[in-house]
Amino acid sequence: MDSLVPAFIAVLLTQAGDRSPWLVAILSDRYDRPLTVLFAAVLAHAAGNAVAATGGMLIAPMLTPNARQLMLALALGFAAMGALWRLKPPERLDGWKLGAFLTPLLGVFILAAGDTTQFFTFAFAAHGPSPVLAAVGATAAVAVVNFVAALIGESAWRKLPIRAYRIGFGLLCLAFGLVFAADALRLI
Repeated sequence: MDSLVPAFIAVLLTQAGDRSPWLVAILSDRYDRPLTVLFAAVLAHAAGNAVAATGGMLIAPMLTPNARQLMLALALGFAAMGALWRLKPPERLDGWKLGAFLTPLLGVFILAAGDTTQFFTFAFAAHGPSPVLAAVGATAAVAVVNFVAALIGESAWRKLPIRAYRIGFGLLCLAFGLVFAADALRLI
């Protein structure tokens, strides 16, 4: 359980202000099949999280406990930079004619490749005793946020105070990242 809950919380907070749920909302409106779009998006994220957890599992034996904590600090730092950076709208995938399942599956997989969610999964997989639980926690969090996005659609999603949320989340990640880094480097 060491990796499950922290991965769930970190990814839930990250995804709430990310571009992939926005894309899910767009595609849910377009295809009028929210559960199909949701399922495809969750599968796409699950695949990315599985890759990240595998990488974390492979690198974990090479890291000292301080290096693992520093990796979490870096994940928080990347989350802060991503949240404080201007959020660009996702590509609407208008030219993609792959249907209600393949369009979100491939579109979300490409959009989410290397995003903050995967950095958190990688860091928690390397830090905790169970990389699988890190991937499961991250994927469950993605499912929760994307479920909401798929059901409410793009117009309601865009009315949410995402900008203010991202600023607050970014500052919180920056503060925790600095504390974790200072502790890992034995500065405090």
